[in-house]
Amino acid sequence: LETNYRLRVRKRTTMANLKTTVGGIAIGCCIYNASGPRTGNLSQLSKIGESRAGVVLAKSATLVEQKGNPLPRYKEFPMGEFCPASINSEGLPNAGIDYYVSEEVVAGITGLSKPYFVSLSGLSLKDNLEMLDRAMKVEGISSIELNLACPNIPGKPTMAYDFEQMDAVLEAVCAHPLFNNKPLGVKLAPYFDIPHFQRAATILNKYPIKYVVCTNTIGNALVVDGENEQAMIKPKGGFGGLGGGYVKPVALANVRQFSQLLRADIDVVGVGGVTSGMDAFELILCGAKAVQIGTKHWSEGASCFTRVAGELEAIMNRKGYKSIEEFRGKLKEYSIAPKRKEKSVKEEKDSTVDYRLLFHLLLLLFPIVVAIFLARDQGYLSK
Repeated sequence: LETNYRLRVRKRTTMANLKTTVGGIAIGCCIYNASGPRTGNLSQLSKIGESRAGVVLAKSATLVEQKGNPLPRYKEFPMGEFCPASINSEGLPNAGIDYYVSEEVVAGITGLSKPYFVSLSGLSLKDNLEMLDRAMKVEGISSIELNLACPNIPGKPTMAYDFEQMDAVLEAVCAHPLFNNKPLGVKLAPYFDIPHFQRAATILNKYPIKYVVCTNTIGNALVVDGENEQAMIKPKGGFGGLGGGYVKPVALANVRQFSQLLRADIDVVGVGGVTSGMDAFELILCGAKAVQIGTKHWSEGASCFTRVAGELEAIMNRKGYKSIEEFRGKLKEYSIAPKRKEKSVKEEKDSTVDYRLLFHLLLLLFPIVVAIFLARDQGYLSK
């Protein structure tokens, strides 16, 4: 019996494995950072690499260095005790593509034995092609994430909502002579209407991209500081991208839709509102092969990747899953009367028996206790 118990404990505590692949790249842990918060320099990227994050993803780069929009351009606000939300209009502050593909940065990240992904967000197709050319030539960069979803560049449309432009950009990018040097993924804006999901998927399915990232912030939101009667951030009159907890249901929907609409060889990476292992579990359940964290990374730091990975492992152990592939994409439709497991029924019966036994014991003890007190008051029992 003792041997069997030890075997059961060992199986329960060691079976969860968070390994996955994104775009054909093997990743030791399915949790990693979103491009954005705390990703602008080698020091910040190194902290991600030293955590349990499975990938180190750099800040979205432009062709030349950008300072971004005026401050304050990022604010967090509560959506509940464990679910922070954020609004930002950063304007892509970054050190420029040459920094993120430099020997210093690439060597610093690859030395941590983690895949290094570079994010591109050019202000024009010409800029994107030039950055793609530079990044594809650098050994040590594992993949390119092409950001078609930034809503915070004044005067620039969100490319993922302009389907003709998105089609043209992907056609030009995929025709680049070095395109096949590294797997390329595309970061998408959030979609809300079924025809838009279908239109975007039709375009994406035409091209040899390896993965999509769903989803970026919800653009052009407005958060008001009512006490001071002003917008919460300065750029664009206070309009910015909404992130954190408010985005999670939208992210779940986007991951689910694209998991069903895209070719089987296009992976889906989920991002939006992830603060816990259960958030990550739900995105994987909807079809995500990996999960990124943005807002919570900003507020908690790189330790969030280790914490969320540990929480996800605990959930998988409790549910009996050895790998994320055992439950990935297996979201069930709602059932009015879900069938209870035999174990749960037995536990409920055992609990009912315990309460009945306790009730009968109290009934037996009550008259005895009363009799003792009465006897004592009448002097039949000495102190």
